[in-house]
Amino acid sequence: MIDNDQAWAAFTARNRAFDGTFVGAVRTTGIYCKPSCPARHPLRENVEYFADAEGARAAGYRACLRCKPDEIGRDREAVAAAVRIIEGSEAVPQLEELAAEVGYAPHHFHRLFKRDTGVTPAAYARALRAKRTETMLTEANTVTDAIYDAGYESPSRFYADATNRLGMTPSAWRNGGAGVTIRYAIVDTVLGKMLLAATDKGICRLSFDEDEGELRRRFPKAVIEEGGDALTSLVAGAVEACANPSAMPDLPLDVAGTAFQQAVWQELRRIPPGETRSYAAIAAAVGKPGAVRAAGSANGANNIAVLIPCHRVIRTDGTLGGYAYGLERKAELLRREGKLS
Repeated sequence: MIDNDQAWAAFTARNRAFDGTFVGAVRTTGIYCKPSCPARHPLRENVEYFADAEGARAAGYRACLRCKPDEIGRDREAVAAAVRIIEGSEAVPQLEELAAEVGYAPHHFHRLFKRDTGVTPAAYARALRAKRTETMLTEANTVTDAIYDAGYESPSRFYADATNRLGMTPSAWRNGGAGVTIRYAIVDTVLGKMLLAATDKGICRLSFDEDEGELRRRFPKAVIEEGGDALTSLVAGAVEACANPSAMPDLPLDVAGTAFQQAVWQELRRIPPGETRSYAAIAAAVGKPGAVRAAGSANGANNIAVLIPCHRVIRTDGTLGGYAYGLERKAELLRREGKLS
């Protein structure tokens, strides 16, 4: 069922994240539009909502010639087809080849793909290939076998990607962090005891009510040591972010996840301070409107609290939903951003 208040809010904000999830039909003109339609807004009482364009047409409405709502379905099908092509390819497909395969101009399709998934086709392919490698590293006899089995043309290409994605060498990833040093600090914040851990690349975990035992469980062969002066600036920035999440500093992060998780986390970082989004809105924003539960799971898989602001995601009915570190902390963060009184 479509929530009328949420639907109207999407229309008034011309929110592209909701395109394809429903259409709004104007009784006085007989036209239906997608939420991001740039036309002047009608009176709210003259608008009714349908789950799709087919429902609006069945009720006697015709498509808006300005926003062309019927093309959304075709665009989404093309993106879905491109995802299938990428997932079935060993090498990263060229944009021109991918766009031609689904019948779009390269520049236009690049924009559509990023709008629907949150990442570019090349970034999606790289994330998928790297994720395959992470799996292969636990199964293959050697690191080199894993690299080739995952679709890389050469080890050098994988190592270049790994520098940006894994934050540690392939062997270390395979062996529970062997050869990697992870430094940590546990400090007091306005939200309670905070654990911050970082590799040489950036923060790999920010959590509450945990100790170094959690790091040892995740990276049993890594060198886990107290951070000392090496973490001073990161800890100070994170403490400030807890106290003032509306103006959190830009700190380096070392995170890895599936392409879908990364898209969700990127969307979380786009939510302005003092605003919230529903799990449904996040799913729609990454091009998977039916994957509300998966969006919630990706939200919960976030390893870096506060800095990747999963506290800004709430349920459609306005209730807070869940939070790994307790609803009191979630509410306090939102209060500090001026969202809750």
